[in-house]
Amino acid sequence: MKESEIKVILGMDENNVPETLTWEASDGDGKGECDAAFLTFWDKNEKNTLRIDLWTKNMVVDDMKIYFHQMLLSMSETYMRATGDQEISDEMKNFGLEIGGKMGILKPKED
Repeated sequence: MKESEIKVILGMDENNVPETLTWEASDGDGKGECDAAFLTFWDKNEKNTLRIDLWTKNMVVDDMKIYFHQMLLSMSETYMRATGDQEISDEMKNFGLEIGGKMGILKPKED
């Protein structure tokens, strides 16, 4: 069995607040800096989602809004690939688009 490792490195200030966030993958060229990462893991025994939400103090609110909006849209695509449930995937996408408008990220549709 082939294994791959993804490593997340936090540089923290004196109050343990992340200042830098970098990641690297053992296979391929994956390495880089970022300002936010949300990792989730499924615990099949507990039927529970475990998560790690990280962002640096450099992450500005406007960028966080865009990040959340893009995550919502990408989750709808992942949900479709994982379940084949187009109807719910479309509802998730529509919700993401609606929220994007309310956050001021997307321009309202013109009729």
